[in-house]
Amino acid sequence: MGTGDARVRVFVADDHPVYREGVVRAIKERPELELVGQCGDGRLAVAQVQELEPDVAVLDMRLPSLNGIQVITALSDAGSPTRVLVLSAFDDGALVYDATAAGAQGYVTKDAERQTICDAIGAVARGSSYFSADIHDGLAAQIRAHRHDERPRLSGREREILALTAEGRSSPEIARLLFLSTSTVKTHLQNIYEKLEVSDRAAAVAKALREGVLH
Repeated sequence: MGTGDARVRVFVADDHPVYREGVVRAIKERPELELVGQCGDGRLAVAQVQELEPDVAVLDMRLPSLNGIQVITALSDAGSPTRVLVLSAFDDGALVYDATAAGAQGYVTKDAERQTICDAIGAVARGSSYFSADIHDGLAAQIRAHRHDERPRLSGREREILALTAEGRSSPEIARLLFLSTSTVKTHLQNIYEKLEVSDRAAAVAKALREGVLH
């Protein structure tokens, strides 16, 4: 993907039309980049990325219907080969950590120059990671904090599914809400049970609340 003389195929999802148009224009001005699609909705982004299979998806964190992390996780669950660059107005270390843990290969803040954003797209397409210089310290702090945290380690998607389970949602309901197959939800639940060392939903929710995995 995006190697040799091939142009890097790029998809952009951002809820702010004016900002998105600026990024799209910058991409179109770079001869090594090719815009294949754009949208302003998370659920639509998942569907279009799966259909178009761009080399890089540039995602805003605050998308309607599904947020950036939910989009990344849905694409990962679906086995999408597309690499993800997050483009966000927020530089909070916890958010950067969660996006990276979900599968993003890069994270750039929205105040970055358009040239920098295009350079980041190219780096991610080549298989490298790319993070804005001003978020490195926050990300490193989050990595250290998670390393010393002894609570059961659930992924963002697993926490999301467990929270919906705590609301009494069935696997088909969770699948519909998160744009997943029912079998994928059941697989995540089994992984949750193993990590929490329990055997059913009620025990999983109880232990997660007791140990601060859910709030």
